Amino acid sequence: MARKSSASARSKAARSANGEEMFGERLARLRKARGYTQTELGELLGISQRVVTYYERESGRPPGHLLPKLAEILGVSVNVLLGNEREREPVQPRHTRLWRKLREVEKLPDADRKTIVRMIDALLARQKLEKRAG
Repeated sequence: MARKSSASARSKAARSANGEEMFGERLARLRKARGYTQTELGELLGISQRVVTYYERESGRPPGHLLPKLAEILGVSVNVLLGNEREREPVQPRHTRLWRKLREVEKLPDADRKTIVRMIDALLARQKLEKRAG
């Protein structure tokens, strides 16, 4: 129970005096909204999960050279990540794991991507046929 109240106290302390969202809070919210775990985000950035936790829980910020990559991974601008601009209302995918996998597919070689697209097309065509028949 003490652990929960300690986390709660940290969360309240993470807000500025005027109640605005602090960097760590924003980072955690964006990461979760994109369906990443701290470990996955750390791997993409080349840092440990503990460092991601530090950025989310403490008052520290990542070094400047990590900000562009972090913003790209989270699909926002550096200004949004830093809280200098408001984030546009993103369309929330219902299946964040699927979207994350699709982002990984984008990195595959052309031939592999085309194979996956053909498989998806075949599944969708089959679904249409089943709807028409049923």
